[in-house]
Amino acid sequence: MSNIIEQKQQHVDVITEQLKNSVSTILVDYRGLTVAEVTELRKQLRDAGVEFKVYKNTMTRRAADSLGLSELNEFLVGPSALAFSNEDVIAPAKIINNFAKEHEALEIKAGVIEGSYVPVEDVKAIASLPSREGLLSMLLSVLQAPVRNFAYAVKAVGEDKENENGEA
Repeated sequence: MSNIIEQKQQHVDVITEQLKNSVSTILVDYRGLTVAEVTELRKQLRDAGVEFKVYKNTMTRRAADSLGLSELNEFLVGPSALAFSNEDVIAPAKIINNFAKEHEALEIKAGVIEGSYVPVEDVKAIASLPSREGLLSMLLSVLQAPVRNFAYAVKAVGEDKENENGEA
């Protein structure tokens, strides 16, 4: 009997560590998806470095409670799966949201972003953000704009000087 309790506690510890170490965790209801569809979702998530796991709701509740994420408990009913990302905050939300648009059976329940509970509306808002590379690209173009404009102004002044020297 105590061996079973120890095993369950080990599972709770694993879930707790995953929740604690991930920068983004998305809780979904996958009821109604075929095996092929779940396999495709797992593949897309794996390619992005996201781990997709199914745990017993009671064990996930205990892990969430130990981290102060008791808001998740109301969503831990029925078939639930967790997508954990240790690197990219946006990737799991984006992949799951896009997959849910194509497969209505997949339902986003809630999320945990950097240790804080996030409702489904915010998860969908995060999914609409550009990727990290896209954000960095936007930042770079904003930072380059003043230098580029200065270079154009210098070039225009230089061309005006050339035109004045050529006419004189």
